[in-house]
Amino acid sequence: MFAYFTVGQANQVLADVIKKFEAVLHNKKTVSKIEQQLQAAMSASGRFEEYVPLKQKLNATVVRFYHSVDELERTGAVIKNIDEGLLDFPSLRFGQEVWLCWKYGETEIKFWHEKDSGFADRKPLQINDEDLV
Repeated sequence: MFAYFTVGQANQVLADVIKKFEAVLHNKKTVSKIEQQLQAAMSASGRFEEYVPLKQKLNATVVRFYHSVDELERTGAVIKNIDEGLLDFPSLRFGQEVWLCWKYGETEIKFWHEKDSGFADRKPLQINDEDLV
C-alpha cells in the first residue's frame, strides 16, 4: 500500500522504522561476515566440507536480509542508502512530490529534499505539518 506521509505521520512510525532499519543493518553485517568466512574457508583448505555448509548459511542469511528490507519498506519508508543510513518518506509539499529525509542517528524527521535530489540537497523543514499532504 502506498501513502504520502506528513511530518507527523513519519515521526509517528519512526521508532518502528528505526527498529526495522537496525535489523537490516544487522543482517547486512552478518552477510558480510559469512562472505569473509566463506572466502577464508576456500583459501585455507579449499575443502567442500567447509565451503558447502557456509554457502548454505550465507544463502539463508541473504534471504533474511532481503526479508528485513521488505519488512522495513512495508512501513512506507524507502531505503536510499543502507551504509549511510539514509531513508526517505514520500510526501507532498505544496502539491509537489518530495521526500522527507531521515539519517540513522536522528531522532525525528527534520529535513526534506526534492524527489530528484538526495541527501546533499536536503533542506530543513520550515513549514507546518498541515502544509504537507
